[in-house]
Amino acid sequence: MKIANDRFDADQDSAPLDMLSALFKAHGWPVTSAADELAGEIKGSWTTYQVKGLWRGEDNVLQILCLPEIRIPAEQMAAAHELVTLINEQMWLGHFDIWSSGGVLLYRNGNLLGDDGLLSIAQAQALIETAVEECDRFYPAFQFVLWGGKTPREALAAAMVDAAGEA
Repeated sequence: MKIANDRFDADQDSAPLDMLSALFKAHGWPVTSAADELAGEIKGSWTTYQVKGLWRGEDNVLQILCLPEIRIPAEQMAAAHELVTLINEQMWLGHFDIWSSGGVLLYRNGNLLGDDGLLSIAQAQALIETAVEECDRFYPAFQFVLWGGKTPREALAAAMVDAAGEA
């Protein structure tokens, strides 16, 4: 995939938020950006995800957040935290969190970029695809716990069977 605009050629590594913005625009995904933050939307298999890129230049760290628009009710917080723990044991990249203010579920992946602080289009694509794929993979488990009455272990087992059965 070749993406170019007035500020850079995407065949070359670029500033992380510029590269992510170009990726979003190339796919036709809505995107807005500020100095150290990018926000957009991507339609997944189950829902539309809010995706954010946060850049911390002093450390060359790019954080990717993906929010599946799930709020955890107070009465189900313990079960949701247990499910998050079980899910995180299955993950190689990133992890799920529940924000203490508002009970918002999110996927988070922090990425330490090299000394130059640049990102390639392949890296940008992989980071965004991973975030959306992990949210899609575990979205049913949260549905099973929050609305299906399953225990966290039952929900995770059911979600993994469903995911394995998809073509």
